[in-house]
Amino acid sequence: MSRAFVNEDAGADRPDLPELPVPPGPNIVTPRGLAALHAQIARRQLDLAALKDRPDRLDKLPEAAAERDLRWLEARLKAAVVIDPAGHDLSEVAFGLAVTVSDPDGRETTYEIVGEDEADATRHRIAPNSPLARALLGAQVGDVVTWKRPSGPIDLEIVRIAHADP
Repeated sequence: MSRAFVNEDAGADRPDLPELPVPPGPNIVTPRGLAALHAQIARRQLDLAALKDRPDRLDKLPEAAAERDLRWLEARLKAAVVIDPAGHDLSEVAFGLAVTVSDPDGRETTYEIVGEDEADATRHRIAPNSPLARALLGAQVGDVVTWKRPSGPIDLEIVRIAHADP
């Protein structure tokens, strides 16, 4: 068959992008995390509208990516279960609370246990399924927990449990 009769652009209107994997089960979030999820959806909707308003729309990949991202974000929103830590009594480490720990050198660090989508290591916000959060959950002030890190275990003393900043 001659190459003149082959449509090399077939399917170019709708690029096939793999879907982003949506974790099974509920998406546990703090009220701040729920607000952030709504904000991400609004931003991505604006991005998609701007992409569709482009005068030159030959490249459909950015639009397809925005639509895929919106499907993922909306699935995360649909699965969201909000846990408001304001009701916690601060007697033990729980989801949404800030916990300050002291390492063997006496350095104190405060971590906040938040939903998976809210986790941010640079802000010391950790997901509840992380090894550190699993070690901290349920502990009380004065308890020593062992954080099993890849570089080796470390003992941390719970110094303070508080409500996180909004």
